[in-house]
Amino acid sequence: MFGTDIKPAPAGDLIKDVSEATFMADVIDASREVPVIVDFWATWCGPCKTLGPQLEAAVTAAGGKVRMAKVDVDQNQIIAAQLRIQSIPTVYAFWQGQPVDGFQGAVPASEIKKFVDRVAALAGDGGLAEALEAAEQMLAEGAVTDAAETFAAILGEEAENAAAYSGLIRCHLALGQLEQAEAMLAAVPPAMAKAKEIDAARAQLELAKQAANAGPEQELRAAVEKDPHSRQARFDLALALHAAGKVDEAVDVLLDLFKLDREWNDGAAKAQLMTIFEALKPTDPVVLKGRRRLSSMIFA
Repeated sequence: MFGTDIKPAPAGDLIKDVSEATFMADVIDASREVPVIVDFWATWCGPCKTLGPQLEAAVTAAGGKVRMAKVDVDQNQIIAAQLRIQSIPTVYAFWQGQPVDGFQGAVPASEIKKFVDRVAALAGDGGLAEALEAAEQMLAEGAVTDAAETFAAILGEEAENAAAYSGLIRCHLALGQLEQAEAMLAAVPPAMAKAKEIDAARAQLELAKQAANAGPEQELRAAVEKDPHSRQARFDLALALHAAGKVDEAVDVLLDLFKLDREWNDGAAKAQLMTIFEALKPTDPVVLKGRRRLSSMIFA
């Protein structure tokens, strides 16, 4: 159904050690032609010493349809923080400049091969990556029905495509069909349950529910001005701002609330920030800026 041209990587470029200085060129930019698997590891990590060579062997066996980048998290802490690497080994796959698949921890060699094959297939004859990109563009432009049909067609060819499943959920959200979106999330197949695309859709559903009950922005601004120490007023204002599409400003209000009282309401400000960050792409400027500010407050 779908078609594309393959641009395999030269053999000498298949596996690279990547730093913060070269990450953009060797991962983000390179993934626009060939999928790139990124192995986040450290010298002290025992499982990494097993996983790394197995990944390299599988990538080499793929014959240039996928590349591999190795990132030492101790030497590249900014990248690790931006991509929310919480444990190692962690492996992400990038395609068309975005993370599209991944896993954490040591896995059997058979699963590594399946993972590499799946990533390599993103640029293969199936053309699913191009179809996904087209569907995302349709959704962004408001052609929700067309996007939903394309996502459904992708799932028809690859039933466990988390990006397409997430896309269908987001189509329901775009149409205000929160119950249908919730039902899809409840029925997500086990193989996709932990995919970051599904986590993002889940976060977007939570934000959509909040938006439906958000208070009037101007009244809440006035409430904060009247009582700058009111934690609830600040939190409610952040919800209203996000509901109005003012995501950057909502994040700023939540960061100010966290700075004022990080423990308020069982850490509600941080939890809400995490939900917003989860709903966005890891490389979104709002996420990168917000996480930097939050980290600086936590470790100050």
